[in-house]
Amino acid sequence: MSTTTRTGASPTPLPSTIWLASRPSTTGADLSSNSAYISIHHLTLTTARALPGLIEYLGDVFAQVVEDGMTYPQEEPLTQEAFEAHFFAADAFVGITGKSLKADVVDGGYQAADIDAERNGRTWEEAVAGCYYVKPNYPSRSSHICNAGFIVPPTQRGTGCGSALSRSYVHYAPRLGYHGSVFNLVYVNNTASVRLWEKLGFTKAGRIPQAGRLKKKDGTGEEYVDAWVFYKNFLQE
Repeated sequence: MSTTTRTGASPTPLPSTIWLASRPSTTGADLSSNSAYISIHHLTLTTARALPGLIEYLGDVFAQVVEDGMTYPQEEPLTQEAFEAHFFAADAFVGITGKSLKADVVDGGYQAADIDAERNGRTWEEAVAGCYYVKPNYPSRSSHICNAGFIVPPTQRGTGCGSALSRSYVHYAPRLGYHGSVFNLVYVNNTASVRLWEKLGFTKAGRIPQAGRLKKKDGTGEEYVDAWVFYKNFLQE
């Protein structure tokens, strides 16, 4: 068992992989020729900066999520510098949409082309399915437990992208050396996220009363909302 303290990003990027955009009803189900998929790419701040416009687009999407005030605890307007420091503090993954993949695909079992090839000349707005970071949730002796933060652009919500991203996270996080994962604040009214983590075998470690002062969906003001703490032990997989 590794006793390494996790700090910063992994020195070696993990291979890009392909994931079904919507989870098949039966394990190992074939991907039809017209089915959508997502390729997942492990990036550092340096490699992301080498892709013109990508970080700026991701920063804009995250800034809008913060302004919406319904899923993240941040409240102050987010600068590009603050986004880069927050999102690329350790390991970051970006999903790119694809379709008509003519192969029998098992989630994560096929290596994707590089991110530019998967992008295939599209704008980032057209191509990005979402992204997430992975970083230690605690310091030093507890840094083997990770945390993640997800962003799905509004245009990709309800398409299965969030499910594919979350399944890829459970694939990649142990390969980065983490033994388990904690989500500190999954607001109870974020039912899509709650269902995703429950389906992936995360357990509710606790409920924090009035954990977030969030904006109401109907735009009539703010309200205090409870949050779940979710946990998963990767060593039991």
